[in-house]
Amino acid sequence: MAQGTMKSFKVWTRWRPLRPFESQGEITRKSDQHPDNHQSRIAVVASSQAQGLSSRERSWKSGFSFDGIIEPNERNDMVYDRIVAPIIPEVLQGKCCNFFAYGNSGSGKTHNMIGYEFEHDDGFGLCLASARQLASKLDEINTRDSNYRFGIGLRATAAFDLLNNRNECFVREGPDRKVHIRGQMEMLANGQVRVRPIATRACWSFEDLKRGLKVGLKHRNTATSTVHDQSSRAHAIVEMEIITKDFIDARDTVVKRQSELVPVGKHTADVYIVENSRAIILSDDGKYIPNPDYQLNQERVDAAEAQKAKFEARVKEAEGHEFEIFTEIARTHECIGGKIVFVDLAGAEFLSHSAGTGPKQSAQEKQQGKQINTDLLALKEVIRARSLAQPRIPYRSSPLTMVLREHFEASNDAHSSMILTVSPGADQYAATMNTLKYGDLVGSANMHR
Repeated sequence: MAQGTMKSFKVWTRWRPLRPFESQGEITRKSDQHPDNHQSRIAVVASSQAQGLSSRERSWKSGFSFDGIIEPNERNDMVYDRIVAPIIPEVLQGKCCNFFAYGNSGSGKTHNMIGYEFEHDDGFGLCLASARQLASKLDEINTRDSNYRFGIGLRATAAFDLLNNRNECFVREGPDRKVHIRGQMEMLANGQVRVRPIATRACWSFEDLKRGLKVGLKHRNTATSTVHDQSSRAHAIVEMEIITKDFIDARDTVVKRQSELVPVGKHTADVYIVENSRAIILSDDGKYIPNPDYQLNQERVDAAEAQKAKFEARVKEAEGHEFEIFTEIARTHECIGGKIVFVDLAGAEFLSHSAGTGPKQSAQEKQQGKQINTDLLALKEVIRARSLAQPRIPYRSSPLTMVLREHFEASNDAHSSMILTVSPGADQYAATMNTLKYGDLVGSANMHR
């Protein structure tokens, strides 16, 4: 398989039920399947009362680019059995599978991925339903083998670390081309300064995971949109990874050592800059020449470099230990490190506010809307580039795709899916059509692999 390609990326469309207050009726829609590959296509038609649409915009038909249509009467548990349950064996083989929910606000993304009811099984979204099944499978493994106790490592991030009191996250690419997500600088009790690590919560039961996720999601940023009073203003990424205590402790040590290296590296850079800026001056003819009044303190530079090298060695040592722990467990249990990732994408309609409806946006909200749209465009291009086996994958186009790069590259030999959540209401025709067009572009790229 070529570098960067995907084994399979499916695109599904899920219609939500019409709500009682949506009095303008439903979008006229129909779908049919290709006779050979069973891919589906969708046709939609705007109602005659639709305003501001040209004759060409009143109807639209996709290609055979969808893997299935989920009708309004299908509950979350039925959707889970159809889309997610079949890939749990891949996660138990140590693979990474990704699931995305895309759609405008009010179309059912969060209901689909997370669910609003955490206490009843039929209210679970795909994330909780998969956690329950995964925890059950791990309990079976733990019962058969007492050498290790397997659990689920939970991380929940958006623009903030949702499991760590909503601390702001920063996305950076290191010299190793790996993307690192870190929190803010913090002062420790002993006076040391370090970068706050992103929290991973080790969950040893499904109930523990459910409680942790519920608390974390309360920190997600929401606001009122034209169609929804709790519209998500940031993408939520929920990662669930199969772990043991030794493995997660070893990884935490790596993060700790990396965080300790950051201020040391900054100090080394500062020393180098200060010493070199003092040792060079600008001459009258505009050229930089050695400063006759200052001798570069090479001893100070070397001492800073030596200190940096010491901390770099500690990072490598911790990384080596983590690899040893992982390798030892993987010899008998291939499930270690298996991961399932759910991405609840923010709605993309905040820039439009057509016809002046909805609350007026602040400058900050407008900027958030622009960033959301940039992220969603970048995500589409990354998926298409990978599906078409293009030599360059544009991960750097947005913070979202930079964060997801590790998950994409780890899922080359596994299945992933995007679920388009669409509104049937006639007043949401334009947003629904745009969502279907987005999915059609993603799905059509997979057809040409």
